[in-house]
Amino acid sequence: MAEYAGPPRISLGPIGWLRKNLFSTWYNALLTFLSLWILYVVLGGTLRWALTEADWRVITANLRLFMVGPYPPDQVWRPALCVVIVSLLMGLSWGLWGGAMRQFAVALAAAFAVLALLPFPLPVRLWLLGNLVVLAAGYGIGQRVSPRWGVIGWVASFPLILLIVAGIGGVLPPISTQRWGGLLLTFILTIVGIGASFPVGVLLALGRRSALPAIRLFSIAFIEVVRGVPLVTVLFMGSLMLPLFLPEDVRVDQVVRAMVSITLFSAAYTAENVRGGLQAIPEGQIEAAKALGLNGFQTLLLIVLPQALRNVIPAIVGQFISLFKDTSLVSIIGLLDLVLIGKSVLANPDFLGLQREVYVFLALVYFVFSYAMSYASRRLEVALGVGER
Repeated sequence: MAEYAGPPRISLGPIGWLRKNLFSTWYNALLTFLSLWILYVVLGGTLRWALTEADWRVITANLRLFMVGPYPPDQVWRPALCVVIVSLLMGLSWGLWGGAMRQFAVALAAAFAVLALLPFPLPVRLWLLGNLVVLAAGYGIGQRVSPRWGVIGWVASFPLILLIVAGIGGVLPPISTQRWGGLLLTFILTIVGIGASFPVGVLLALGRRSALPAIRLFSIAFIEVVRGVPLVTVLFMGSLMLPLFLPEDVRVDQVVRAMVSITLFSAAYTAENVRGGLQAIPEGQIEAAKALGLNGFQTLLLIVLPQALRNVIPAIVGQFISLFKDTSLVSIIGLLDLVLIGKSVLANPDFLGLQREVYVFLALVYFVFSYAMSYASRRLEVALGVGER
């Protein structure tokens, strides 16, 4: 009786994978060795500089400036409390939903743990370790509460964080937006820009397809005019030109003007992304919805928009990533964002000549958060089956 051989192997193993993907032909093998040599030259020199030659004291000594800018030192506990709130919500989301939130929570916990090992002052290390404890507590709470509490927590967190940062009359002393800066200001501009530009962009996309000529022409004019100028122009218009059209006794805060400029600029691009998704919806689905007795608003809200937005998730998230990076342009109108803080640090005589260290740090910060948004987008696409069904 012949011995049973079992099912055929479908996995190649590490040696088989290398042979198939990297050394399948002589020219692939040559390209592989050439790529390895280039990586060795580039990464080897970079790591050698970062570990033995770079003076990272410029970062550790000015960490507070990079994080919150000129925010009053005796009130720095308020942005620190906001980070604790986010840690709690991340742990809560991990416990409630798992999946991608678990990976984000674990990544955040790893970041806190690694930063706690760096040569920061003892209070900073204790605060980092405290965030680990809060994140774990949030996970435990998430195992015991309803998912609606996670949604309520995230929705309520942003106005709460703004109140904590800006101040609450009679409870917390108000802090002028001129004292906001660094990563704190970058995050606030990004979150406000994303949260406000998305609904405005959806409305503009719907308005561009409207049957009412006035609404359609206004939407087209707004989108085309804004998309025809760079963000720098919009920021200058909001910062320098807007006060010329206002009464003398009316003054709009500089940060608010930057928020409005970024929101309007991003909304125009978001509108075109959403319009592409709307055009991809077959007319037959709209006719089927009408046959079921749905009115125009119900058809739009329940049938058209969910499918349209699902189809353009990559484009919308790409626009949000661009918005996050474009916040660095507010430095040209005098706002102390992360980039301008870096320039001011380099003006200190104690840190002259350390441009590489500062700009490498800034690039890493932008890369980490941009990659996090990109990764969240891919996970959402997988969960919704974008491109698969």
